[in-house]
Parts: sequence; C-alpha cells; structure tokens
Amino acid sequence: MERQYDLTYSDFNPTLMYVGKQKVTKAPGYHSHKEWTEITVVLSGKTVYRVEDETFVMEAGDILICNPGVLHQNLLRADEQPSVQFFAGFSDYHFKGQEPNVFPTKKGSYVLRLSSESKREVQRLCYEAEAENEAGRPGKYFVLKAYLMQILLLMVRETIEYPRNANSGYNFETYGKSYAVKRIINYMNENYEKKISLDQIAHNMYLSPVYVSKIFKEETGESPINYLIKIRLEKAKTILERGEGGSIKNIANEVGYEDVYHFSKLFKKYYGVSPLNYKKGHEAQFQP
Repeated sequence: MERQYDLTYSDFNPTLMYVGKQKVTKAPGYHSHKEWTEITVVLSGKTVYRVEDETFVMEAGDILICNPGVLHQNLLRADEQPSVQFFAGFSDYHFKGQEPNVFPTKKGSYVLRLSSESKREVQRLCYEAEAENEAGRPGKYFVLKAYLMQILLLMVRETIEYPRNANSGYNFETYGKSYAVKRIINYMNENYEKKISLDQIAHNMYLSPVYVSKIFKEETGESPINYLIKIRLEKAKTILERGEGGSIKNIANEVGYEDVYHFSKLFKKYYGVSPLNYKKGHEAQFQP
C-alpha cells in the first residue's frame, strides 16, 4: 500500500543531535549551526534574542527556530532574572516546499508564539524529555526523539493552515501566508477601537513590518493600514445607520480615532459624504 505524506516527502524521521534544559546565566557568542536546526523553548522567565541583527523579546512558551546558517545570540540583561530554556538540535528531515534540513517558518519570522493549549503541551513535553534525559534509561535516544517529533509537529500545526483533504498535499508558502493574514485580520476586527500600527502588528506576529505589508498585499490586494481603515469606517457607518453612538466625536473614538477631523475626512473620502450628513440622512428616513 502506497503511503500518502502530507508534510514531508518520506517518513518524518529526523536525527536527534542533542536536547537539554538549563537556566541561562551566561550569554553565548553570536553563532550559527551549519548542518542542523536548533529550537529553543522558553520554559520560564523572559529573555531577549538577537537573530540575524533583529531583536526579539521572548516569554515563557515562545519558541526560537534557528535553521542552518541563521546567526543568533541570547542577550542577557543585568536587571532580569535568568530564564529557563529547553534546547534541541536535529537534522536529516525534509518538509515539502523547503530545502532539506530547513524547518518551515514564515519569512522574517524566527520566533513562534503558541496558543495557550499548545504552549502547555509543548512545555509538558520539554519537561518530560528532560526527565528522560536525566534518567539515562535504556532506549533513551528513541524516547527523546519521540518527544522531539511531537513538539515539532505541534509547531507545524500552529504555524500553518493546511488542506483537510489528505490527498491534496501541502504547500507552506501558500497556506502559511494565508494563515498569517487571517490572524492579522482577526486581530484588527477584535481590536479596531484601539491604537494599531504596522509595527505593532508585526511585533505581535513576530514578523518584520516589510514582510507583513508584502504578504498582506498579496493576499488581500491592500495594505494592512488601508484594510484597518475600511474596518473602522464600516463599523462607524453601521453605528450611524442605527442612530447610535451619540456625537460624531464619540463615534470616532468608538472606532479608534481620537481626531474627529481626521475621521470625518476619511469618512467623506470613502463614502462621498461627511459622517454628520450621513447620520442626518438616515435620521430623516425614520421621521414620521
């Protein structure tokens, strides 16, 4: 019977190079690994990593992914408590759409922030792997590799959105971008009334602002900020149509604009009428 692989070209059977847990009190040099991938899971505390001249603040549950050749360094701050981290190095694997020994990540993204459920599961697996590593029982290597494979597959499932048809295969570049943009749009819809900038969106997604703009435009045809403007104005339009929200200033604040003049200017640009006149027009429709 022919096997169908949705993530890899053959059996997913990476070679485990090392695993370990430690409280980081000494900063290593700026370095990379030539022949294997390393993941670092922050188990407790906060820490800062420099990766390819970008800086990332990491908290408990965050995962740093360093594929071969990626320069990285843990930056320790004197005013912070040491973080506890779990490390694992592995090689000899090949995901679809990637070069051999390259773990799938979105461009510009070295840090993966997990959902609460996956975070708990990955941390549990890390602690159990460390306990197995210290116990030194027969078959330790195979048990440790089993833990690692579970962690890696949880990471892949968190990173991508993939087709449910088992025969349809998998393309990280397509589904990874789509998933990232959907998360950005969901964030906008849930937080449109707050201050939102491109830098903030990129920081929340652990991506670069340039890459966020690129993939967002590819998926939606618009820039992230223009898309956010449309969300806010549609919300304002609905409030005005319902005769809710009070003054135009209150409505502007309700959809994320502190400057009522700027809000009015944008509204007229998109709808051809000022919000005040739009409100009056709808109020007139309901007059007896």
